[in-house]
Amino acid sequence: MKTALRLFRFACLAALAGSALSTTAQAQTPLQVIAQQPPGSGSDAMTRAWAECASRQINQSLVVLNKPGANGILAINYLKAQPADGLNLMSIGMSQMSITPFVHKQMPYDPIKDFDGVALIGTSPLVLAVPAGMGIQNLADLGKVARSQAGGINFGSPGKGSPAHLLTTALAEAMNWPATHVPFVGEGAGLTALMGRQIQAMTLVIGTAATQVKAGKLVPLAVFASERSSLMPEVPTISEAGGPKILARPAWIAIVAKKGTPPELLAKLNEATNNCRNDSAYAARMNTMNVTLTASKPADVVAWAARDIAVWKPLIDKLGLAIE
Repeated sequence: MKTALRLFRFACLAALAGSALSTTAQAQTPLQVIAQQPPGSGSDAMTRAWAECASRQINQSLVVLNKPGANGILAINYLKAQPADGLNLMSIGMSQMSITPFVHKQMPYDPIKDFDGVALIGTSPLVLAVPAGMGIQNLADLGKVARSQAGGINFGSPGKGSPAHLLTTALAEAMNWPATHVPFVGEGAGLTALMGRQIQAMTLVIGTAATQVKAGKLVPLAVFASERSSLMPEVPTISEAGGPKILARPAWIAIVAKKGTPPELLAKLNEATNNCRNDSAYAARMNTMNVTLTASKPADVVAWAARDIAVWKPLIDKLGLAIE
């Protein structure tokens, strides 16, 4: 009888030990953060900065996996193929959450139904700029140029259906400017054409614009945001400049998980992200990338997407941008 009791106690202790080891192993399993842009890109740099800070907050490793291609669709398909266990996350931008799926007649994914929000990381405004030396100092000046020449102004963007394309198009329509869109493969090519006066205007990431403004090569006309940027405080917001307030649409980046991820895991990572805002090293690193950190709840990610979809989708439909 005593032998049987000892064996029973041993079995119970072994089971408890095994359970503890399993829990510890699960806690130490690295989380995977999918980056939808290549290494060295701005989006990748933000993703890695977030992963390093969040890792310290939750005391668990976060590994960044780059899956670039098709403006985020390859990364999104990869995430959708993983289990909704909280171990697979993805950094995602405003473009992928509110524009990219709607420029396809057959939506490759649904940003509202396919993702659970983790947290918003921050925002980065876009700036409308023109070449220096053209006598254009504000939106009114640009409007005069647009109306004074056949075909109006030529404006560039990093590509058809990009936030820069849609913002500038919407502004031109609201201001009744004749304008022609000239798409480029990436912001760099468009910037070169802008400084060479092959185009008259382009909406740029604020960090890109600030460098060339400081060099005296570009003149900034308006920031597409509701508040002025600390990077270029002298530049008016789009509404201050005389444009429609609805175009105060800064670019933003967030962390999402596959739909169905346990809410407690989303809450844990959301808390870590909000705590990172008080991490001086993280805040300084994001500041160098011109990112304004944003407090959020998990539900805010999809809410922000829905808010922007309401603006971009009708414009995409109106312009006939959807492809097969």
